[in-house]
Amino acid sequence: MTAPSVTVRRDAIVASTVSSGTRTVAEETAIALTYNHATYAVMMATPQDLEDFGLGFSLNEGVITSPAEILSTEIVPSDLGVEVRMQLMDAAAARTVDRRRRLAGPVGCGLCGVESLKEALRPLPRVTSSRGLKPSDVTAAVAAMSSAQSLNHATSAVHAAAFWCSGKSLLALREDVGRHNALDKLAGALARSGQSATDGALVISSRVSVEMVQKAVLMGAPVLIALSAPTALAVRTAESAGLTLVAVARPDGFEVFAGGQRLEGFG
Repeated sequence: MTAPSVTVRRDAIVASTVSSGTRTVAEETAIALTYNHATYAVMMATPQDLEDFGLGFSLNEGVITSPAEILSTEIVPSDLGVEVRMQLMDAAAARTVDRRRRLAGPVGCGLCGVESLKEALRPLPRVTSSRGLKPSDVTAAVAAMSSAQSLNHATSAVHAAAFWCSGKSLLALREDVGRHNALDKLAGALARSGQSATDGALVISSRVSVEMVQKAVLMGAPVLIALSAPTALAVRTAESAGLTLVAVARPDGFEVFAGGQRLEGFG
C-alpha cells in the first residue's frame, strides 16, 4: 500500500540564501470505488483508512443504508492507484444503477460529476438530535482536533474531520488531502465502531461548502464545527435541515450561523 506521505528533495530560499534539503509531503492517489465489479467513482485522495473511506462514502452517497449491506471490502493497489472493491447485497447493488456517477474528483470538489442539479441539491432529512454543547466545548474540540492531526503536522497539506463528544473528548479523527474525503472516512470509522454521530459534534479543518453540510446531516450529527467560513448555500442548507453550524472557530471564539439553540447561551 502506498504510504500517506513521502519525503522529497527541495531547495529553500530564505533571506536570499538558498539551501538544499528535504520536506515531507502528502501523497495523492487515484482511489477507485467499485461496487460488484463496476466503478462508481474515482476520487483523488490520501491512501490511508480506505476501508473507512469506502464505507463512509457509501453511506453518505446513499448507496447503502447500513454497513451490513456491504458483504466484503478488498483494497487492491496497482501502478495507477488503489481500488476499493466492495461487494453489495442485491438491494444495495440495484440502487447503484440509479445513482452511479463516474468522475475524477479533484481534492477541492465533492460534487463534481453529479449527473443532475436535482441530485446535487437532494432533500435532506431533518436533524433530530437535541444534543447540545457549551461554548467551551467548541474551543476544546477545535484544540483537540488540531493537536491530533499527525499527518498534517508532518506535511501541512491535509484536512481533518473529527468527532467530539462532550465529557469524552475526541473519539475519532481522519485526515485526507480532500476535505470531503476526510469526512467520508470519519463517517466510515464511526459506523465501523458502532458510534453514532448523533451523540456529539463533527469538527472539520476546512471551509463549509454545501456537501459538507449534506454529509453531516446524513450522518445524523446535530452540530458541525469548522475552522473556516461557510458558503451562503451551506448556511441555508443547515438552517433547513436543523443542523447547528459553527464556523470561523478559533482559540478565542467562533461564529454561529444556524441552530444556535443547541449552544448554551445562544438562540
